[in-house]
Amino acid sequence: MEGKSATGMRTALAAMLCVASLAVGAAEAALEPYPLENWALRATISNVSLSRDGTYVGLMRIPMRDANPVIEVYETDDMGKEPFRLDADPMEIIQYDWVSDDALVFALRQKVRDRIEGYNRGVYDYKFALLDVTKQKTTELGKRNLQVVHLLPDEPDKIIVEAFPTDDRGPGARAKDARWTPSYHTMDLKTGRTTLLLRGNLAIRRVSFDAEGNPRFTQGPDRNAESWVWYTRRPGASGWEEVHRQHEDEFGNFGIDGVDDMKPNSILVTALNGQDTYGLWSLDLDTKAMEPIYRRSDVDVYGVRYHSNRWTHFGKVVGVVYFKDKFHVEYFDEVEAATYAQLESVIPYAYYVRISSRSRDGATMVVHNLGPRDPGTYYLLNDGKLQSVGSEKPLLRSDDLAEVRRIEYKSRDGLTIPGFLTVPHGKPPFPLVVLPHGGPFVHEIILFDEWAQLLANNGYLVLQPQYRGSRGYGMKFYTAAFEEGGQGGYAMQDDKDDGAQYLVEQGLADPDRMAMFGWSYGGYAALVAAARTPQIYQCTVAGAAVADRMMQVNYFRDNVDGAEGLAFVRTWLRSLSPIEDVEKVNVPMLIVHGDVDQRVPVDHANKYLKELDKYGKSYKYVELEGADHFSNTLFYDHKITFYNALIDYLKNDCGPGGL
Repeated sequence: MEGKSATGMRTALAAMLCVASLAVGAAEAALEPYPLENWALRATISNVSLSRDGTYVGLMRIPMRDANPVIEVYETDDMGKEPFRLDADPMEIIQYDWVSDDALVFALRQKVRDRIEGYNRGVYDYKFALLDVTKQKTTELGKRNLQVVHLLPDEPDKIIVEAFPTDDRGPGARAKDARWTPSYHTMDLKTGRTTLLLRGNLAIRRVSFDAEGNPRFTQGPDRNAESWVWYTRRPGASGWEEVHRQHEDEFGNFGIDGVDDMKPNSILVTALNGQDTYGLWSLDLDTKAMEPIYRRSDVDVYGVRYHSNRWTHFGKVVGVVYFKDKFHVEYFDEVEAATYAQLESVIPYAYYVRISSRSRDGATMVVHNLGPRDPGTYYLLNDGKLQSVGSEKPLLRSDDLAEVRRIEYKSRDGLTIPGFLTVPHGKPPFPLVVLPHGGPFVHEIILFDEWAQLLANNGYLVLQPQYRGSRGYGMKFYTAAFEEGGQGGYAMQDDKDDGAQYLVEQGLADPDRMAMFGWSYGGYAALVAAARTPQIYQCTVAGAAVADRMMQVNYFRDNVDGAEGLAFVRTWLRSLSPIEDVEKVNVPMLIVHGDVDQRVPVDHANKYLKELDKYGKSYKYVELEGADHFSNTLFYDHKITFYNALIDYLKNDCGPGGL
């Protein structure tokens, strides 16, 4: 524990905060939906963070609706003063990190191709550069997509960067092998020169470092033993030591979170260790025995929370995190717990509060809040005052946003399915949109969901079902999707439909006004739903949808290993293929796809549309020019086109008379 008492810290922090300026106004009912432009705008500000000494605060701002981000740098003692601005046009700034008291590095990208070059090979090239704020001078540091992996707290003129091969199809190696063999370099910020620190290979990948920049943890495959191995390098040692070995036929994962400060020669790990749900364990490096720190039977441990001051407490684990109705943190550090409790007590609509940046002396910090009724707000605590830096979505008022509830219901085979319900203003029963997540094997975290809130703002009840196969609810729930009859189009699809029927039974949803809308795997589910009998939906909306099961399997089948990877492939092979069921489609459809989608290429949509035409099915199609699969490639023009089509379709073309 820290030396300073939690009570003392709470009192000191309370004295510093000026709460009066953050009072919440009286609630007002939203009389009309927001203009769709309000939703289509990308985050106005992002990446708000402090220089090491807290003198400057930087942020990325999109100054106009169709503009690329610029970096703005303010003096924390005079936030009203005109900031220094950096615009990289025609390139787009995508990320930056403060690396010293007065310098930051930033990454840029530019679209250089009109077509994708294959699965997961997009249309962008990248650069990496340094900005000296005091000199207002930029220096190019490289033409690769470098990633800052360590800021070296005690060496303000150096950082560690990670670089991947420029061609992941190198000779003698499978694509997946070459792609995941980075090299690590120390970069001198004064000269821009890099010095090779460590070169990854097929057995040593994705290295993490201690505060001094020494390699500490890594992992990689042992091809001869068909296993995945985790390693550590103890302080002062020169070689890697095996920590944990897992045969590729074992399900589940293992992760090293940091050093256990309470026990010598021990580290903290997230693992199953024979249980159904992931927990946090202390692993003794000498005996390899694991002692439980925190585990739940209902949900997995999501990860850990690190100390908010990365300069003085680098890598220090202060709490364990799990997600159920929202994020919850069980703290080990009383001072950090008290600090967060005080911040949460004064921030309006506090939901997921995080100290995202802090000065070395700890006195100045940037705090970020995100939740259903806060699309993201940054605050600056400086000189005893807490002030709002700005909202990511300033045109959306918290009082007008919708409540989100966690629910549970039974699927038809008796499995309990969690779900999240976004409830519009007004009285039920509401028209319902079922919004399944992509993946499908992911852990969906509901904080501020733009699509769900957009739909609720237009009067729709939104269900986000955590159907079997979703991560975060234990291995039995996850692997239920791999069982015979559990796959896509079968029990995974039943879980979504049964959620809709549950809401009808509860009097929340109108059975004659229901639709399904999804993206990626969610789009696949919408295609499947359009051909189901009996039919419970009036229409479906499929975005970036997998239409041809075999086409998608052939994209990634060479990039999976072991029993879990094979189960993933087998699940797709046993799932329905929407393109084979077009003749059964019995509701109108809206289909949306980006023309440079590298994860689910637009060929899926093209093939599916031909089949719809062949059988004379009713549909509308919207192709988003220049849009990839991922949300950070959906710009204003893409989103306004998509949102107009979505809301218009649901209102006017979704079944007789619209939804």
